[in-house]
Amino acid sequence: MKILTVCGSGLGTSFMVEMNIKQLLNEMGVDGVEVDHSDLGSATPGSADVFFLARDIAEGGASLGDVVVLENIIDLEELRTKLTAVLQDKNLL
Repeated sequence: MKILTVCGSGLGTSFMVEMNIKQLLNEMGVDGVEVDHSDLGSATPGSADVFFLARDIAEGGASLGDVVVLENIIDLEELRTKLTAVLQDKNLL
C-alpha cells in the first residue's frame, strides 16, 4: 500500500506529515506501507492508494481518490486515529 501526503508546495507540511506517519507506522509495527510526499499539482489519482492532506487544500485534492483530510496537521492523535482507520480498512491492522 502507498500513502501520499500532499500540501501546496510539497516541501513543508506534506514532509512533516510523512515523517509523522512513518513514526506512527513504526510504533504500530506495521510494515509494507510506502509513504511519500508531494505538492498538490503533482499528485495524481493513481499515485497512491490513500492521500493525506490538510483541510485548506481538501477541495483541490477531492478528485485524487481515497482522501483523508486532517483538521490539524500537528495533532498526532488525530493523525493516529485516522491512520488507524485506514490501516484497519486495508486489513493491515
